[in-house]
Amino acid sequence: MTEQKIVVGIDGRPDCENAIRWGAAEAAARGVGLHLVHAFVWAEFRVPLGPSDMAPGLRAQADLIVAEAVELARKVEPAVTVTGSRVDGFPSAVLLAESRAAGLIVIGSRVTGRLLGLVVSSAGIDLSAHAHCPVVVVRPGEDALAGSRVVIGYDGSPPADAAVEFGLAYARRHELPARIVAVLDDDEDDDHDLLAAVRPHAHEAELVEVTGHPSELLLEWSADAQLLVIGSRGRGGFAGLLLGSVSQTMLHQAPCPVAVIPRAAVETPA
Repeated sequence: MTEQKIVVGIDGRPDCENAIRWGAAEAAARGVGLHLVHAFVWAEFRVPLGPSDMAPGLRAQADLIVAEAVELARKVEPAVTVTGSRVDGFPSAVLLAESRAAGLIVIGSRVTGRLLGLVVSSAGIDLSAHAHCPVVVVRPGEDALAGSRVVIGYDGSPPADAAVEFGLAYARRHELPARIVAVLDDDEDDDHDLLAAVRPHAHEAELVEVTGHPSELLLEWSADAQLLVIGSRGRGGFAGLLLGSVSQTMLHQAPCPVAVIPRAAVETPA
């Protein structure tokens, strides 16, 4: 069975260029196609979309965004089959629909302020919570592939189990060492062996079990990571309502690309 394509959400901002580069590199590593999608929001509003004496038209501008993104991806990875499309709708809805047939969704985060703080859009939060496939958020920067290992946050939940599989597969493809980090909540029993279920992977990953604040400890242990992989929400220290607080913190603060495995990506449809 052919592996599913990688989809990258594009919006014409410079911040998404690294997402295109990351998606193209991963498509090359997997041997799959790359599809670039621009959500054309103006179709949802009553505004003129065609050309005028003053401008070429909003649809023409959107088509240019797609064409330039496709050109960049083909330049980065000439061997990858690259396609692009403009789809009417809001980014969350468009990319959630794409996630049903995709193997991976990739989006960029945005830079704000002097300290290069990261902003993950509402679409990124929605996707990380509800997409039907893994989601990778790539921060802007010089090189999104600069890290030296893959770090996987583990809490024993089904999305975390899927995160282990995703992270180890990425590590094998890119010939990187892997580290699985389990963070015990301060209130949990010290005798609780959270890593018991993943000990069979000890031959291909460093296993680390620590106690404390999950967000702070995962940021610390992923300081040298090329990719951080986490489940969208779990139990105990990783619990949350829609998208766990740990997941949100990683999306905004991690110094490397973050892969999130949404619960919908591991649940079997009824």
